Amino acid sequence: MNLRYLPVTALLLASVPAHAQLADPVRAMIEAAIATGDPAKVEAVVEVARATNPDDVAEIDAMLGAYRTAQAEQAAAEAAAKEEAIRTAGLFDNWSGKGQIGAFQSSGNTDRIGVTLGIDLVRTGIDWTHKLSGDVDYQRTDGLTSREQFLAAYEPNYRINERLFAYGLGQWERDRLQGYAARYAVSAGLGYKLIDRDKLHLAVKAGPAYRVTKGTDGSTSKKIAALAALDFDWTIAEGLKLTQGANATAETGGSAVVIVDSANTSLKAVTGLEAKINSSLTTRLSYTVEYDSNPPDGAVSTDTLGRFTLIYGF
Repeated sequence: MNLRYLPVTALLLASVPAHAQLADPVRAMIEAAIATGDPAKVEAVVEVARATNPDDVAEIDAMLGAYRTAQAEQAAAEAAAKEEAIRTAGLFDNWSGKGQIGAFQSSGNTDRIGVTLGIDLVRTGIDWTHKLSGDVDYQRTDGLTSREQFLAAYEPNYRINERLFAYGLGQWERDRLQGYAARYAVSAGLGYKLIDRDKLHLAVKAGPAYRVTKGTDGSTSKKIAALAALDFDWTIAEGLKLTQGANATAETGGSAVVIVDSANTSLKAVTGLEAKINSSLTTRLSYTVEYDSNPPDGAVSTDTLGRFTLIYGF
């Protein structure tokens, strides 16, 4: 018996009229269903009790009404307690997230070693959501660094209503092989949840941005930009999820040099397929496409990466 629901049972007994004629076994059956804490089971048992005891429907309905009232009051109390806990939480409380790791090593005709690391943290409040993320991709081939990418980002979101939200973004990335020692971007704008269901989510956002790029050759460019992003999650089946994330930043020329070199548009799209192993561990197969319309000399416009990682949720 679930002791948590004993007060509800007591309330039901107090609500029964003194002249009640409902048979003790039927009353005990309803009380036993209530004690399980399963609303679906309570409704099913009450339905059977009504059908088999048509002369006592009023008393049965009184018991069900008292149960529903007690459930609503309990739910309201729990929601209020949860909201109060969120409002009074400290800066380092209520964070959740996931970390992922992948690595490989090969030898023979080609000696190759690589590692990929990532972390995503989320703190959800009443109106604010804070997101922190970081990614590292590093690879050496035959003693030479063949991949070296780092990214860190912070994104606060403010919920305006159930679907509309405002966002901010601060991001730093480095990819020396693509020609930049550091690239900073800040942005703010609006987002909208086009689809927000249990198994399907689709959100878009857009806004102005400002980007500073420091090249490996010592050059620095500062440009006004526009940012657009897409986030998509689809739970195909129990434990199997398809994810799609994309963001594009289109820069406008802020100086004659930028006009001469033309504008630069960068795109990063990540498609992933996640399969849950247990409540904490998930495997992820992903494919990333990164595109720069005007890369530095010696670098190519399009960079792709397929990888398999293990994700730990906490």
